Amino acid sequence: MPASRVLARAAIRALPRRALTPSVARAAAVPRASASASVSATQLGTSVRHGSTLPPRHSEFTKPTAEHIKDLRAILSAPTSLLSTLDGTATEDELASFNDDWMNKYHGKGPIVVKPRTTEEVSKVMKYCYEKGLAIVPQGGNTGLVGGSNPVHDEIILNLTNLNQIRSFDPVSGVLVADAGVILEAADHHLAEKGFIFPLDLGAKGSCHIGGNVATNAGGLRLLRYGSLHGSVLGLEVVLPDGTIWEGLSKLRKDNTGFDIKQLFIGSEGTIGIITAISILCPRRPSAMNVAVFSLPSYEAVQKVYAEAKGQLGEILSAFEFFDRQSYALVKKHQEENGGERKVFETEGDFYCLIETGGSNAEHDEAKLSALLEHLMENEMVLDGVLAQDSTQFQSLWQLRELVPESAGKAGSVYKYDVSVPVGKMYSLVEKMRTKLREGGVLEEDGRPEGPIRAVAGYGHMGDGNLHINIVANKYTDDVEKIIEPYIYEIVAENEGSISAEHGLGVMKAPYIGYSKNETSIEMMKKIKHLFDPKGLLNPYKYIV
Repeated sequence: MPASRVLARAAIRALPRRALTPSVARAAAVPRASASASVSATQLGTSVRHGSTLPPRHSEFTKPTAEHIKDLRAILSAPTSLLSTLDGTATEDELASFNDDWMNKYHGKGPIVVKPRTTEEVSKVMKYCYEKGLAIVPQGGNTGLVGGSNPVHDEIILNLTNLNQIRSFDPVSGVLVADAGVILEAADHHLAEKGFIFPLDLGAKGSCHIGGNVATNAGGLRLLRYGSLHGSVLGLEVVLPDGTIWEGLSKLRKDNTGFDIKQLFIGSEGTIGIITAISILCPRRPSAMNVAVFSLPSYEAVQKVYAEAKGQLGEILSAFEFFDRQSYALVKKHQEENGGERKVFETEGDFYCLIETGGSNAEHDEAKLSALLEHLMENEMVLDGVLAQDSTQFQSLWQLRELVPESAGKAGSVYKYDVSVPVGKMYSLVEKMRTKLREGGVLEEDGRPEGPIRAVAGYGHMGDGNLHINIVANKYTDDVEKIIEPYIYEIVAENEGSISAEHGLGVMKAPYIGYSKNETSIEMMKKIKHLFDPKGLLNPYKYIV
């Protein structure tokens, strides 16, 4: 029997679609909802900071007052563009969604939120704050995981929600120009109507802003196929700390005249300028898409399947995701609690992988995928598998992977780590982290007494060596965090990896940059920061400390 038919033997019931935060369901061809063996913080010149020891407020920064509110209101065109607890236009609870991150781990005390409607208003606000010595934190959809878009103390929050217009799209070149506050999913919908696709896909696509994506150099699920934003972004419009507007919205793929300045802002996390618009190259949308999910006995088996998929699928391979047994258990529990219980695999495994293909010729793509599936089954490289037969099943299978972070969040307070290491070493980090927690007496597993850590789940993108480790706890505590950090960064450095693959540094990882960058690199970054922001007013206490 052909492998594709064997894999389709279990019809997958459609899962009820829900508003997911921050995860969003995917659809098919339509828009979809070198280090030593022992590395220490001291050796690397890296300070160790835990949750209750955030950096103190810089005394040279001006404290926001009612007088500042009056002046800022005169700059903004709409009364609703400013909210503050200082003049009674908002309560602390109403500002909580701006001050707090979505994981409820970081809690700022910013008393003022400004929401400019144009780049010119952003410029005027920045100029005013620069002159007055007021610190600012830029904010997009606030979906980050490292506290990068929340104030640490009383910084003014400059939220870009109102900069939300598509400026232009050229169907010949595929170049999209849009405001920074456009939601990623909205941009993708706009492109889908024209047969194109945004070259970035995230679980938080229903909430995150494209400006924030660029500012953090987000990677996501399509990087295997479309590459990073450093290659896709053609130009930027940026407001500098002193209010200067840099109009760099190039639509050219080739421009060899001088420094490529835009690259400085991609991944700078709003520390040297605020991105207000982007110009990005968007590819044609695949008209034929397939997805299959397999259960496997080991991480070694995952690697073998990945190698086969790359070799046999070639250019149509658009995603290859893996997740472990603990990740799958969290998703199943979450689905069962929400009325979506179903059996996907006859034989479950310790690992699972998801393979997605996307091309323009359905017959050609299905033939290549069928050949791969037949090879995997005949050579017993997988334990079991399911192939989507329609768009509903397509979304359902993708949710097995995309629901992992949300499911972990529903199970408790989550310590989230986003790292990159060579593919062959990825899962060893999860195993080492479990051992560390077990030795610390805090891991609940295999009949051990109940502990503060309920689960350690590992999942990620095989195509770029990006591993996500979710440590689910009863609650956030310094005692647990001290077991995790800086150990997690030490084992990343030992494996020649990066402590942040796509989420950035923010306030969470800023003290640990020495595990990934040498002293010369850090000094160069500090010089660039001082060049653009000599007063240090823009997104302080983060990135480089």
